[in-house]
Order: sequence, then C-alpha cells, then structure tokens
Amino acid sequence: MSLTETLSRVLARHDEVRDALSQPMAADQFKKLSKEYADLTPVADAIIALNKARQELVDAEGMLSDPDMAAEAKQEIEALKPTIPALELQVQRMLLPKDIADERNAIIEIRAGAGGDEAALFGALLFDMYRKYAAVRGWKFEVMELSENDLGGLREGTAEITGRGVFARLKFESGVHRVQRVPQTETQGRVHTSTATVAVLPEMEETDIDIQEKDLRIDVYRASGAGGQHVNKTESAVRITHIPTNTVVAMQEERSQIKNRAKAMKILRARIYEQRDRAIKSAHAAERKSQVGTGDRSERIRTYNFPQGRVSDHRIELTLYNIEQVIAGNELDKFIDELIQRDEAEKLAELSGQ
Repeated sequence: MSLTETLSRVLARHDEVRDALSQPMAADQFKKLSKEYADLTPVADAIIALNKARQELVDAEGMLSDPDMAAEAKQEIEALKPTIPALELQVQRMLLPKDIADERNAIIEIRAGAGGDEAALFGALLFDMYRKYAAVRGWKFEVMELSENDLGGLREGTAEITGRGVFARLKFESGVHRVQRVPQTETQGRVHTSTATVAVLPEMEETDIDIQEKDLRIDVYRASGAGGQHVNKTESAVRITHIPTNTVVAMQEERSQIKNRAKAMKILRARIYEQRDRAIKSAHAAERKSQVGTGDRSERIRTYNFPQGRVSDHRIELTLYNIEQVIAGNELDKFIDELIQRDEAEKLAELSGQ
C-alpha cells in the first residue's frame, strides 16, 4: 500500500469512528472507540494540514502564469517548500507502528560470558553502569537477584528498572558486550578479551501474559550463599518452571518465600513475552535487514577497549573516546539516541516503500 493510500485510509477511519460515536452503543464499545478516536485525531489533523499545504502549492504554481500574481505566487511557493517535507515527516513519524512495550518498566539480566573471572568482573562493571545510568535518568534501580564470585565479579545479575519510557531507551542494549583490557589477574600486562551478555525485557502485568497455574511447577528449597542464618532454617528460595516453554526462574534474594515467588513470576512473565516477541520480530526480520540489530542476546553489539579508552557500537559504527564517562552512565545516551534514530529511519524508509 502506498503512503497516499495509507493517509486516505486513516482519514476515512477517523471519519467513520467519529460518526459511530454519535450513535447509541454499549459502554465498553464507546470507551474503545473513544480511545481510537483520540489516537487518530492528531494524526488526522496532521494529514489534513499536509493535504492543505500540498493544495496551496498546486494553486500557487498555477498562478505563476498570471503576471499580476506571479511575484506573490513565488513567495508562497518558497514558503511552502520547507513546510511540506516537514509535515510529511511529521505524518510519517505519527504513522510508525508503536511498540506496546516502550512505555514499560524493564528487567535487565546480565550474565558473565567467555573469559572466566575477568568476564565476571566485566559483568559487574556493566551492572553498575546501568545502575548509574538509571540514576542519571532519574529512574529507580532495584536489584532482584545477584550472584557474585570471590573477586566481586558478577556471575548473574537481575534488576528491575522503573521510570518513564525505560524499555524504549534500554531495549537496544540487549546482546553481547565485549571488553578488551588487562585483567587484574594478568601478571604480564597482556590485553585479554572477555564478554558478558545483556538481556533487557519489558516488565509485564498479569493481565498481559496469560499464565495458567496448571502450567507451572513450583519448587521451594533452602537458600544458599550470603544472607544470614535464615538461609539454613527456612525454605525461602523458589524455583518456578513454565512447563509449555520450559522457562525456569529461580529466586532467593528475599527472606520471604512469598516475595521470592512474586519476583520470580515477574521475571517469568517478562521472559515469556520476550520469547513470543522475538519470534514475531525474527519473522519480520526475514523480510528486511535490521540496521540496529535484533535485540538477540547472542549478537555482539559493543566493545569497551580500555587501553585505547574507546567504546564502539558495531551496529551503528559509532565510537566514543571517553570510556570512563560511558561506564559512569553519563555518555551512554549518545549511543542510545543514535540507535533510536537509526531504528526510526529504517521504519520510515519501510513505510515510504523505499
């Protein structure tokens, strides 16, 4: 479908919904149509403004042959030339498909990859980077689960990040992050390469993901590791298995079994949503190549090179030579803003049929 046909359909649907709202109907249907009308109205207004500007351009061009009107027509044409492309871009942006998860809070999971203790130390660095970035953005960062090694490195870490538009800004952080530096345990000063994986999941409500109790296997056990004497006395740890997808979440961070179960269910819903969403996006990606990556945790996305003081994002070919500010959370937005703009540009190109 061409862009012109799309705009015509939006206007037709706007009129159709407006007319329908003037008729008697059930309360739930009225609520549904009212929301649709509210969503469509700003888009329809922008399309009407665009169509008006286009018609004014045609009219002005038609007056160029009139000696008495030519000068005025030229002025109007010059004024409309930048206006029409700006209105076209505005309309196209408004027509872009919305990711329903963008306004959600996020659950971020970080795991040490290849590189042993150094990979775990890098995982801890990334976990702290996102904690600091959350503070910069004014978001709340709450640790849900944390497994560390003897050196203070992170084997696995999970946190809930809450705030305005969290998932929209963090969703492109999913993937393999690579570090190049001299490890603390290296005695000969050689640079090693290690990795850690990041997965960013949108937080889902119970009403978003239908999980049947009969599809769950719930095991309780005594927590292990740090946490005080209670770990040896109570079965506070919880392991939940979603049988249809074989998704397993274990939680022992809280002293309360009820709290651990609630946290585990929150992560379980997010992971099941991610699986479904990834399948949909993979099918769509077969039709077009993504410029900013699939969000798959197996995709290498960024390298942090400490000897050279640089951070490079391989998807957008952007390198910053201020690694300390990036890992402090202060410069991470430069990558994220570029990733969002590239994704939008790709979607706009697709919408325009280019």
